[in-house]
Amino acid sequence: MAAVSLYDETMLRSRLYRNSTLVESDFELARLTQLKTDSDSFFWIDLVNPTEHDLRFIADELQLNELAVEDAFRGRQRPKLEHYDTHFFINAYSARFDTETLKLITDEIAIFVTPNALITVRDDEGFDIELLKKRWDDSISLAEGKVGYLLWGLLDIIVDGYFEVVEKLDSELEDLEDLMFAETRIDRVIQRKSYDLRKALVLLRRVAVPMREVLNPIVKRDVQVISPTMFAYFQDIYDHVMRVADWTDSLRDLVTTLLETNLTIQGNQMNLIMKKVTSWAAIIAVPTAITGWFGQNIPYLGFNNIYGLWMSIGSIIVVSGILYIEFRRRDWL
Repeated sequence: MAAVSLYDETMLRSRLYRNSTLVESDFELARLTQLKTDSDSFFWIDLVNPTEHDLRFIADELQLNELAVEDAFRGRQRPKLEHYDTHFFINAYSARFDTETLKLITDEIAIFVTPNALITVRDDEGFDIELLKKRWDDSISLAEGKVGYLLWGLLDIIVDGYFEVVEKLDSELEDLEDLMFAETRIDRVIQRKSYDLRKALVLLRRVAVPMREVLNPIVKRDVQVISPTMFAYFQDIYDHVMRVADWTDSLRDLVTTLLETNLTIQGNQMNLIMKKVTSWAAIIAVPTAITGWFGQNIPYLGFNNIYGLWMSIGSIIVVSGILYIEFRRRDWL
């Protein structure tokens, strides 16, 4: 999507609340100077792929710290919460899992929270912003919490996304178990899926577990701009993050166990194959040893004739081919 210019008259996305009621959407940027001093209202502004000038304009109006603005513009920050004199800054990641490619997709969201404004900065439209709006609309009774209400809805959507991811990963691991213990195994598929799931779990843990440190100052009431009526709701999100972290660790241990089990199964299969091949080799070795001991060289069909040579060569090729096909069918080769 093209960069959003804040010097246009209309914001890409915004919401204005007054007296706990949504009164306007997509208001003009020129009103920002007035709204930032209106104690009866609070608002949300969403910036998608903004330019540095766009962020500077917002920063000057809301007195945002330049270090936080720089982090929001450059991106690729770890999940964190930082306190500044006029606001606090949160960097977080939403997550979603593609069941077709077995890839975890994350979307970075920079969040500025002032006493009456919530500013979100994103690189693209990966995060489902319509779902966030619906969460706010469905929970309008909490709007008396003002900016805390907006922040709660955003963080709640992000953490709910983590739950959806771990549920899908749990289901994929169950499918992996079925593949491992199936009568017809495809080791390459099992190994690839094991690697992809483990990689997704590691990435999920990297973005989800640090959210405990993001929410911890809020639930401890170290953040002044959050209304006391919202603390219980942030505590609920914190509990969900703790559950996601525990569930992720459990699934990661399960993947490790499945990988070890797969190696054990492969070792057992190899031992069984070697036992079968050795048994056939022993059976074939008996007539070979006897005929070799006695030096037997009796006449046979085609003896002393050229077609007998070709029959011998053909027999070797046919029998070897049959054995090769049979071993491949049984996955011995």
